[in-house]
Amino acid sequence: MIFSRKRAAGRHALDERATVPEAAPSEPERPARGPYDITEAPEGVQRLDLGSLQIPAVPDVEVRVQADPQGVVQQVVLVHGQSALQLGAFAAPRSEGIWDEVREEIRQSLFADGAAAQEVEGEYGTELHARVRTDDGLTDLRFVGIDGPRWMVRAVYQGAAATDPAAAGPLARCLDGLVVDRGMEAKPVREPLPLRLPREAAEQAATTGERSDAASTPGR
Repeated sequence: MIFSRKRAAGRHALDERATVPEAAPSEPERPARGPYDITEAPEGVQRLDLGSLQIPAVPDVEVRVQADPQGVVQQVVLVHGQSALQLGAFAAPRSEGIWDEVREEIRQSLFADGAAAQEVEGEYGTELHARVRTDDGLTDLRFVGIDGPRWMVRAVYQGAAATDPAAAGPLARCLDGLVVDRGMEAKPVREPLPLRLPREAAEQAATTGERSDAASTPGR
């Protein structure tokens, strides 16, 4: 299910003979939950600004960011207890979502690596559940995709949250409150949206000249 921002049409046709006062213009309705486009994000929420992604502060959730010495973020992982959530955002066309195509490509890639994947209906629509072999043994993964206006968020759960959505808890709240700032410039479809370290962390990485593994626990 791709969440829609279109308002429903009126339930009843107007009688042509009726006199109806002109309605005052109203603001577009915000989605009930995120990920939100930057134009629709609720105000008054503390967030960690990573450029194209703004992560809400949720108690006991640790944000781990890996970046190069120039401050270019290569990976964002949220950790809570024994579960983790990797986040990424990608450019998409204005006319349609891309999660269906991306999900099928992930499924085929997993199959080529000898891992079977199963499609399961979740809160955001069709998810992909898989068990892969890593250096640490078998690992369960749950791929979630959300199509937004000219962007797509790919979220990958690991640990307990991969097999039991109820265990996602605070990580799910981070995804529900995520904000995407795609920018206005044209981008190739599926190009990763740029991420960057917060200013303080970027300055530290530039000073040391080393790869930065920044960790933050907002909300404490």
